[in-house]
Amino acid sequence: MELQEAITLISGQPACRPSAGTWADIGCGSGLFTFALAHLLPAGSSIYAIDKMPVILGPHPDPQQIPIITQQLDIEKKDPDIKGLQGIMMANSLHYVADKATLLQRLTRLLPPSGQFIIVEYDTSAANPWVPFPVRFEALKHLFRQAGWTQAEKLGERPSRYRSGNMYAALISA
Repeated sequence: MELQEAITLISGQPACRPSAGTWADIGCGSGLFTFALAHLLPAGSSIYAIDKMPVILGPHPDPQQIPIITQQLDIEKKDPDIKGLQGIMMANSLHYVADKATLLQRLTRLLPPSGQFIIVEYDTSAANPWVPFPVRFEALKHLFRQAGWTQAEKLGERPSRYRSGNMYAALISA
């Protein structure tokens, strides 16, 4: 996927944009969606790019000059130590977590009542080696309701390159 496609997938309507502040991109990989988020956040925001593997960000443009701080951390074993966190993005990473409910309960405690999640996943229930624990959009809404979140808006959708359901982006808020 190209950067502009990632930006389009998570951008949604203007009323559904991510809030200003400090964000964590959990399971950031090479940072494609980290930089997509940086294109949408206003100046003065920052992003922690977190992955359990050493983080090596790809060469993507950041016109807003949003500070991106890399951090190696296994989120299933330890919470990030980030003060003032406003939002959490998990782009193509939640499907690696078997116990999603427990993780989402823990992550919810890191955010203020005005916090937000952006989730990018595949709308399928068919597991494969790249998506071992898939989460359909309806199941995602249910998981977040259980964690105390009330709003789940689909930001965008596109065909999956793996032909097993569409890829979607969702904004979760209180």
